[in-house]
Amino acid sequence: MKSAVVLLVVLLLPNICSVCPDREAGLQPWLPGHSEEHHVTIGSGQKVLLTASATVHSIRILNGGKLVVADSNRPILLRTRSILIGNDGELHVGSPDCPYRGNFTISLFGRLDSSEDAHGYFGRKFLGVGRGGTLEIHGRHKLSWTFLNATLHPGGGHHRSFLLRRSWGSRGVLVHVIHPDSGGVLQAERFDTHRSENESRRLAEFVGRVEAGLILVMLVNDEASKNLEESGRGGLSKLGSQHVQSVGFRDSWTFIVKKGDPSSAVEDHSQYGGVRALPRAQSVAVFQSRSGERFRITASSQWLREAEWSDWFSRDDERGSGDWEKLWDLHRDHPNRLCSSPLDIQAQTMDGVPSNQTGDVIHKNDKNYGFVCLNRDQPHGFCHNYRVRFLCGKEVRPQASVSVDMLSGDSILELADEPLGWESGDRVVVASSDFSMHQAEEFILLPCPQCSEHQVKVKGRARFVHLGEPVDGVDMRAEVGLLTRNVLIRGEMEPGCYSQEACRFFTFDTFGGHLKVERGFRAVHLSGVELQHMGQQSMGHYPVHFHMNGDVDQRGGYDPPTSVSQLSIHHSFSRCVTIHGSNGLQVKDVVGYDTLGHCFFTEDGAEQRNTFQHCLGLLVRPGTLLPSDRDGRMCRGITEGAFPGYVANPRQDCSAASTFWIANPNNNLIDCAAAGSQEAGFWFIFHHVPTGPSEGLYPPGQSEHTPMGEFINNRAHSNYRAGLILDHGVKTTPASSSDKRPPLSLTGARYGPHQDSDPSKPRVPALIHHFIAYKNQDHGAWLRGGDVWLDDCQFADNGIGLTLASGGTFPDDDGSCQQVQNSLFVGESGNRGTRDADNGAWGPGGTDRSSRTLPRAVDFPIRGMQIYDGPINVHNCTFRNYVALDGRHSSAFGFRLNNSWQSCPNNNVSSISFDHVPMSSRVFFGAPGPWFSQMHLDGDKTTVFHDVDGSVGDFPGAFLVKQDNWLLRHPDCVDVPDWRAAICSGRYAQVYIQIRNPASLNMLMARNEYPNRPLLLEGALGKKKHYQQFQPVVSLAKGYTIHWDQAAPAEVIVWLINFNKNDWISLGICYPPGSAFTIISDVHDRLSKQTHKTGVFIRTNQSEKLERSRPSRGYYFWEEETGLLFLKVKAHSSREKFAFCSVKGCERIKITAVIPDKSPPSNCMSRAYPRHSQLPVVDVLMPKRRSHGTQSEHFLEVRLESFITRFFHIKEDFSFTEVSGRKFYQLEDGIQVTVIDGQNGGVVGSRSFSSSLLQGVPAQLEKYIDRLKDGSIVLMTSKGHLGFRGGWTRALQRLGGNKRIELRDKLVLVGFKGSFRPDWVRLEQDKDHAKIHQVLPVPVVAKMKL
Repeated sequence: MKSAVVLLVVLLLPNICSVCPDREAGLQPWLPGHSEEHHVTIGSGQKVLLTASATVHSIRILNGGKLVVADSNRPILLRTRSILIGNDGELHVGSPDCPYRGNFTISLFGRLDSSEDAHGYFGRKFLGVGRGGTLEIHGRHKLSWTFLNATLHPGGGHHRSFLLRRSWGSRGVLVHVIHPDSGGVLQAERFDTHRSENESRRLAEFVGRVEAGLILVMLVNDEASKNLEESGRGGLSKLGSQHVQSVGFRDSWTFIVKKGDPSSAVEDHSQYGGVRALPRAQSVAVFQSRSGERFRITASSQWLREAEWSDWFSRDDERGSGDWEKLWDLHRDHPNRLCSSPLDIQAQTMDGVPSNQTGDVIHKNDKNYGFVCLNRDQPHGFCHNYRVRFLCGKEVRPQASVSVDMLSGDSILELADEPLGWESGDRVVVASSDFSMHQAEEFILLPCPQCSEHQVKVKGRARFVHLGEPVDGVDMRAEVGLLTRNVLIRGEMEPGCYSQEACRFFTFDTFGGHLKVERGFRAVHLSGVELQHMGQQSMGHYPVHFHMNGDVDQRGGYDPPTSVSQLSIHHSFSRCVTIHGSNGLQVKDVVGYDTLGHCFFTEDGAEQRNTFQHCLGLLVRPGTLLPSDRDGRMCRGITEGAFPGYVANPRQDCSAASTFWIANPNNNLIDCAAAGSQEAGFWFIFHHVPTGPSEGLYPPGQSEHTPMGEFINNRAHSNYRAGLILDHGVKTTPASSSDKRPPLSLTGARYGPHQDSDPSKPRVPALIHHFIAYKNQDHGAWLRGGDVWLDDCQFADNGIGLTLASGGTFPDDDGSCQQVQNSLFVGESGNRGTRDADNGAWGPGGTDRSSRTLPRAVDFPIRGMQIYDGPINVHNCTFRNYVALDGRHSSAFGFRLNNSWQSCPNNNVSSISFDHVPMSSRVFFGAPGPWFSQMHLDGDKTTVFHDVDGSVGDFPGAFLVKQDNWLLRHPDCVDVPDWRAAICSGRYAQVYIQIRNPASLNMLMARNEYPNRPLLLEGALGKKKHYQQFQPVVSLAKGYTIHWDQAAPAEVIVWLINFNKNDWISLGICYPPGSAFTIISDVHDRLSKQTHKTGVFIRTNQSEKLERSRPSRGYYFWEEETGLLFLKVKAHSSREKFAFCSVKGCERIKITAVIPDKSPPSNCMSRAYPRHSQLPVVDVLMPKRRSHGTQSEHFLEVRLESFITRFFHIKEDFSFTEVSGRKFYQLEDGIQVTVIDGQNGGVVGSRSFSSSLLQGVPAQLEKYIDRLKDGSIVLMTSKGHLGFRGGWTRALQRLGGNKRIELRDKLVLVGFKGSFRPDWVRLEQDKDHAKIHQVLPVPVVAKMKL
């Protein structure tokens, strides 16, 4: 057997030597000593082995020279200004199959202001790999990063190592033996001294056998005195017990002692006094081990009586003398649901307002008597209607517990993965799980023999909460990254800042070391390396930098492919890993922490096929190098490259520091985490042409059409601007007088991926799978582009969960559509965060209204899915915990604030689920006020989306439109006041109306069916542009007129957007008298970007001839008496489903007019109407409303109408109320009141008050309203003549009407009796026809005030 082992070693020895570089034959020991003036060159034929620490000026490894670092038991420190590896030179520290096991440090020294000449390519303070060079550094394999698997709380150094609880079934004396050094439980026994004296003797024997010095913990559970005889009691007395002799029936008793030291005894005893005097005994003792560890033992013995609240009861209301909710009456009515001796009482109104907040004077509120409110005590005459509940006690039961808590002042981290390779003394960083990236905390690992395989012990305690569990279905576990490696490359730093330029923005030295790889290198592989204080605030000098290397994988002849893995890059001064003009690099298991400027950085736009896998970046601060790195102060202070007179706009030009900066979409990001940056976690940016030395590597615009690589299972949190941004480009032209910004400033770009990056080939969707974004101040994700599709994603606690912005390439849109499906949106989760100055806002939120950190500001309107322009699809998504407050308009669906751009009617929403989202918080279209401004911009007024299956608004196939947009409404639309919306059926499209000469006009557009409800549009572009564009959504097959606030423009182009073949509208455009017109039709082709004429329009004097227009010849009608130029705008070609324009291009009508000088404003409204007014017609019937089934929360649909019909000289009054399809007709003149239970939506009753009664005894109506229960929905209609006032109108005010009401004949009211005024309360009056048709949420609940 021995000979076999020897033979095996002999056979393996050559292999071991071949994979461990320091065992290679022929290596010569190298001991250069310590001299900062020693210039070292390792040249041809030299193969040396560094075996001890050394200091030299510089090292050049050239012409086949090789430097190998010996794997020594002693740490080796190599100090030098620079190391250059080139011309077949090699540097080896370990190998992939033989990782370096010792501790080796390369320390790069030198100052920025050194008088020595810098290297022409690498600069100063570098480790450089030149042409033909080989760099192989491989430290020990260690887990790079993982997640917390249990939440780490502030001050949470206490770690409970043991807990035992017992109740019924564990009677007697419980004994635990605990080791005084580890706090571990060595033995646990139970002795039923109630049942048998033998158990008492067994207890004495057990205690006698316990070794001195061990800790004994004893306590009684249930009963232990009956047969606890003298042998047992006496033995415990000898240990130091003072009370064991007096322990009686069912007494509670606890005792802790270190055996052999009676002075250490801690004891408690409490006598049993029946169910009204339940005993509790507790002993607490703290012990310290020989190693200094402290732990606390707690023993508790008690009898418990738990309690629970009863149901709510209301047997009386405020009618009569008041509201009496007496316990005796309630017990008689509900004998099996109430206890006879309650422990407490609570009272609140029927709509949930606590009795002490109603303003009522409460006569009695006593748990033994009940609750009474008397009307006579109230200044307003009546109490509210109250309900009560009582706290009832359960049967008593015993409970005994023993716990051991480690009190070292340090913390235990529970990890998701086994921390392979982590050692005592290593440093780790725990990421923030809140809004502020500055809540990341560093810790040092300590020895922990008692830790499990997934635990580590760290020195000190956390200052902030770091989550270690999913919350509300979203994985919010904080990342834990390893910072320490056994191979270290570092820069030696000065104690403070000394460079004049850098010191403008930093107080510390930013001239670190750097590692740079030049094109033509032979091989580079880095693994298991720590890089500290690396990078410089100058271009091209980064911790790890692959510079213009071309293909570095098999395509470039590199096998195995070039890679960096298991790197810990921290406290660096310029980025983490930079990929510049290089393709196919593998970046895996890299941690980048606390850096200046973009962390994982692709530079020129030409970098492709690189893979970032399982990389973690956190605490990314702004830097000075590029405009996108800079914050506002740097952006204004650094204007190099700008044109004279440039004034920075930081939010537009700069402010983009990101953890992952991806300049070409054809790169892969898999399993990565962006855990805190100044601006964004992941940012896909576009270079219209490659920049810098990569110029010319691809044709203009290619990157904007390049398909996206893999983006799978990534996560982003604690970023200010967004977790993920796919938008914007960088300026690729020099500064000029027309664009003064410096190169590489942020600019606009539009992403539309196509096969082979060719826009003439089929589109290819960019797929984003299982992306998690939480606690990002502004956005979870902002994605602008063509086909960008998200699946199985999670968004939580972001200011705005997700915005999908269209490619915005009109008129060259290619029919793309963005979509999100199978995803979860959480508004305010159980992750409440930690109050901290960096977090900003702190206030109430969540479903329980508890205090929490908040995005942006306390009143910021949190939104899950923000609908912007479109088209988009939102399918099979769940929205959870979006709850609006009075003062904060949170909603599951919302719209972009202060939006001037278009909103597409092809925004489709389907299969939506809501969880803890009140009906009133599902959607919010906006209202004038904070954050929404005055809602005067065009996009604010034209918002719309399609509720495909009614899963949002209960009407399948209907559209949700802004409630005051009468271009889209019809008589059967249903108002949703809580949403500031209306639900309508219809066929909708858009017209883009472009104007020139002048372009500074406002446009008024009126629909002929609603001429008194025109829509004022200011235009999507700034007033200083050479043209303006208006983008209204319109109902098809309708007539409209257009008017101007100045003389009409000389050029008007009408674009048909989202028109299907044969769709049409009629337009009448206002012009001054004496105008002359030339009108043509044409088509704009998106691929050729050419426009070709398709027809002309000829003037006709017969308006009916407009219907005979053909594609090649159309007609226009100039109605001079009104000033309206009439056209029928019709689509002649079909289009793809989501394309804005037809398959042949965008169909347009171009009107060129000669406008007389000094013409007045072209507003023809007074002449156009009522001449061209039309009766409103419903072209598409409203869908049948979905049943709410057994859902307690639902929309209640109500319709109230009071109107006059005329047939020649005959007039007739009609009035009715309809509730969920059930109609109540008003038969007599006067007022009809219909009352609905605000809790369940059921009709309570309906009563009429005649006109004569209202005139003769007006108080009857008021008294009737006063007697209604609080929380009642009150519907009111009128019939006949109401031209009289009286006391009865005070009832209108009581139900929410205005204090000063000018009565008209026709009145309808949706009111509410209660202590608050819901948003849906509404009063409508008219001379001939008053109508309300709306839905309101049931049960009616008051919004909490902010």
